[in-house]
Amino acid sequence: MVVARCTVEYAGRLGARLGEATRLVILKADGSIAVHCDAKAYKPLNWMTPPCEIREADGVIVATNPKGETLTVSLLEVLHDHTVDLGEDPGLEKDGVEAELQVLIAARVEALTDGLTLIKREYPTDIGPVDLLCRDAAGRAVVVEIKRIGEIAGVEQLIRYQERLDLDTRLAPTRGMFVATRIKPQARVFAESRGIECVEVDLDDLRGHELPQTRLF
Repeated sequence: MVVARCTVEYAGRLGARLGEATRLVILKADGSIAVHCDAKAYKPLNWMTPPCEIREADGVIVATNPKGETLTVSLLEVLHDHTVDLGEDPGLEKDGVEAELQVLIAARVEALTDGLTLIKREYPTDIGPVDLLCRDAAGRAVVVEIKRIGEIAGVEQLIRYQERLDLDTRLAPTRGMFVATRIKPQARVFAESRGIECVEVDLDDLRGHELPQTRLF
């Protein structure tokens, strides 16, 4: 964790720059970097997901991802610099409804779309487990993220999982599917803009062991 007066520049598909200000820079052992300000809650101003090559020298932190995109943090004045080993994390425990949804949907994934078959529940990645990894009728890997209420944060989580699994030539290119009992309009728009399918399911139908009345958008 570094707190510093800094500037930040991103170079990749587009260019972006953050002017001089005091910010929190978080570098994690998984090869990610996130730049935060004292606002916007949990969402960073700029970031790179793992894996990244991170180099530190002469007051500059440079993160480069496999696509060749770079995030450069120029440290003008370091106010705090501290390293903490967080150790192993047991992972997120879903609430009762989400956990139940995952179990019920895993038992009848073909209800989400014709020809879908389950590969594995809680498929592991280096940033956390994917709820369901499936294959569609064409043999394409389908990454399924399940939420009680579908919000933008859930879509972002699914995108991160797809980015990780797309590095595996056995699975790439993956297809994303966002499943919830209700998906908020903003999340639906965001998901569709990234080519992700949205499916709403009825928990009571699932509990009754009937095929849910899905709505695919």
